[in-house]
Amino acid sequence: MSAKQTPFVLSTAIEQACQGSQKAFSALLHHYWGEVYYFQLKQTQNEYDAEDICMQTFAQAFDKIHTYKPEYAFNTWLLTIAKNLHIDWLRKRKNSAFDPAVTDREQSARQLADESPTAEDELITQQNLAALLAELKKLKPHYQEAIQYRFFQEMSYQDMAESLGIEVNLAKVRVLRAKQLLADLLKTKP
Repeated sequence: MSAKQTPFVLSTAIEQACQGSQKAFSALLHHYWGEVYYFQLKQTQNEYDAEDICMQTFAQAFDKIHTYKPEYAFNTWLLTIAKNLHIDWLRKRKNSAFDPAVTDREQSARQLADESPTAEDELITQQNLAALLAELKKLKPHYQEAIQYRFFQEMSYQDMAESLGIEVNLAKVRVLRAKQLLADLLKTKP
């Protein structure tokens, strides 16, 4: 793809996303994830917090995409959302020195990653999906949880959001990002 085509393709994706296209949202997420993530990583100095704020950024952006003004660069708009969410994160962190609910959620996510194979895992292995599970376990716990809820437990995004205590758009972004990471792992597998 030439440099001249990139802005046109992105502007088309932005227009389609404004009309509600999930495919366009996915393309924008894939294109801008790294920029927003590394911005947050620089701010937070913590991978987990950077990913969490990054997912919130895309969830809020997709929810409020109708407010985007094309005369501004899309990445500037995204980074402004990211910056504001980081400020909110700092305020919340300052106001609650210790939040046991977050600690419990993180602990349950770690336990999920450490579970031994279940009967479902054995069935999947029998169906020749052992490679998929091996790659799935390489993902961070909150991505594993998103894949488990959405595809193994067949939860709706609404049910996922309620179970996780997050917004529906954030649940969608988390599943989308988990799928992309899993696909990348499977592509690099020999």
